[in-house]
Amino acid sequence: MRIQRAIISVYDKSRVEEFAQVLLKLGVEILSSGGTARYLREHDIPVREISEYTGAPEILDGRVKTIHPKIEGGILARRDRPEHLRQLEEQGILPIDMVVVNLYPFVEALADSGKTDEEMLELIDIGGPTMIRAAAKNYPFVAVVCDPEQYDRIAAELLRNGGELSEETHLALARTAFEKTAFYDASIAAYLAGKQEQETPAGLAPQMLLPLLRTQELRYGENPHQRAGFYRPAAAGRERMVEQLHGIELSYNNTLDADAAIHTVSDFGVPAVAILKHTNPCGVGSAGNLVEAYEKALATDPVSAFGGILAVNRTFSAGLAEAVRDRFWEVILAPDYEEEALAILKKKKKLRILKFFPKSINEAVLSLRTALDGFLVQEADRHILPEEGIRVVSERQPTPEELEALLFNWRVVKHVKSNAIVFGARDRTLGIGAGQMSRVDSVELAVKKAEKAGLSLKGSVLASDAFFPFRDGIDAAAAAGATAVIQPGGSIRDKEVIAAANEHGMAMVFTGMRHFRH
Repeated sequence: MRIQRAIISVYDKSRVEEFAQVLLKLGVEILSSGGTARYLREHDIPVREISEYTGAPEILDGRVKTIHPKIEGGILARRDRPEHLRQLEEQGILPIDMVVVNLYPFVEALADSGKTDEEMLELIDIGGPTMIRAAAKNYPFVAVVCDPEQYDRIAAELLRNGGELSEETHLALARTAFEKTAFYDASIAAYLAGKQEQETPAGLAPQMLLPLLRTQELRYGENPHQRAGFYRPAAAGRERMVEQLHGIELSYNNTLDADAAIHTVSDFGVPAVAILKHTNPCGVGSAGNLVEAYEKALATDPVSAFGGILAVNRTFSAGLAEAVRDRFWEVILAPDYEEEALAILKKKKKLRILKFFPKSINEAVLSLRTALDGFLVQEADRHILPEEGIRVVSERQPTPEELEALLFNWRVVKHVKSNAIVFGARDRTLGIGAGQMSRVDSVELAVKKAEKAGLSLKGSVLASDAFFPFRDGIDAAAAAGATAVIQPGGSIRDKEVIAAANEHGMAMVFTGMRHFRH
C-alpha cells in the first residue's frame, strides 16, 4: 500500500526533518503535535496540527495530546474491511498509513541518579506507546517507524517503490516496535520494583521482566566461534560494579573470572588476596599487609596462577605492585589503587586493571542462568554461616587456632566449584580440589595440589562445601595430615563420618548450610 498520510510525533528529533522531506516529496500528508510540529515548520515542512484535526486541545500539561478516536481509529482501521472504512467516513476519521514516533527518554533517564520520582513519572510515555502498538497491531496496513536509525533504510525503500513498503518491511517494523514498547514497559516496571523491598525466594514473582541493554559487544564468547555481548539491566543506572582503569577490553571469560574473584575476596573482612583461574580460587591468603597475603595465596598453586585473576579487598599498594609485576596476569582487581601502584602496573599495556566498588557487591539479589528451554532463577548466595552458627559433632573440640582456620577456609570453599574441598591454615589455603565427580576425588586432588606446591598438610584443616557421603574422604584427609573438618552435615552416613573423625582424633563441626556451586 502507498503511504498517503503519516503522523510524526517524536521526542528525539535527530534527522526527522530529513525523513519528513522524503515523505513530503512523495506527497504524504503529515500530521504532527506540539514540539514536533513547531520543529518541522521551522525546517519549512508543512504539517497539520493533531489538535486542529481532532478538535481536541492538548491538556494536562501535554499528558494527553494524541489519545483520540481520530488518531487511534485512523491507525487501527483495517483497509480490507468495508465496515471499518464506512465507520471512518461516518466519524470523519482519516486513515493513517504511517506512524513515526519515538518515546520519552525514560530508559536513558535511569542513568541519572539525580532524577526525582516526579521527574521519572513524567517521562513515562503514554500516547507514544499507544500509537506504536496500534500501528504494529495493524502492520499489514500501517508502517511504524520508532527509531531514527530506521530513517535511511525506510526512506530509500519508499523512494525506490514510489511511496510503498513491502509486506516484509511492514512485518519487520512491527516486530521492532513491539520489542521497543516491551523493553520500555519492562524498564518502567523494573524501576518501580527497585523502589520496593526485595522479595524473598518464597515470594519470587510468577512472571519476570528482564529489560537488558547491551553495553559491550564482545569479540566472542567462551570460544571464538560463539558470538557474545555484555548486557546490563536497564534500571541499573549509571553506577557499575567495576571501572576499567587500564588494559585491553575484557573478554567473555575475563568477565566471568572477574565476577568470581570479586565475590571471593569480598567475603573476607580481613585483608585478603585471592588468585583465581577459570572462576575457581587457586589460592587465598590473608595477612596484616597485602604483600604477605599475596605470597600465601600464590604458594597454594603457583603453577595454576599463571595467566590468572588477582583480586584484593584493600587498596592495592606499590609494594604489592612490585611483588606481582614479573608474573603474567589477565586481570587485576582492587577497590582502590595507590598512584605509584598504578604507574607500575600500567607498564604492562595489555593488563586489565579494574577498580570494583564493594557497595555494589551485595546489590545483586537474584542469580539467573539458562537451562533446558528456560531460565533457572535463585536468590544469590550471600550467606557464609547460618545465624545459629556451627555445631561441634566430634568428641574433640577444635582448638581456637583450628576454629579460626576452619572459618577462614569455609569462606573459600563457598567459591570453589562442587565437589569442593579446601585444605588450609588459619590465614591461607594449602590445597584446593574443585569440580570432581566424587568428594574423595576432590580430597585426593587437593592433596596432590599441595604436594606439587611443596606444602605440608600436617596440622591443616579441611573445608567441604557439602556433606561427606562416605567416610573415605575423612580417612584420606586424616592420612594427609588434617586435624579438623568443617562441613554442612546431613548425610545418611553422618554417624559413620563422625566416627571416622573420632577414630583419627579429628575435630569436626557441622554448619548446617551447604554451598554447592555448579
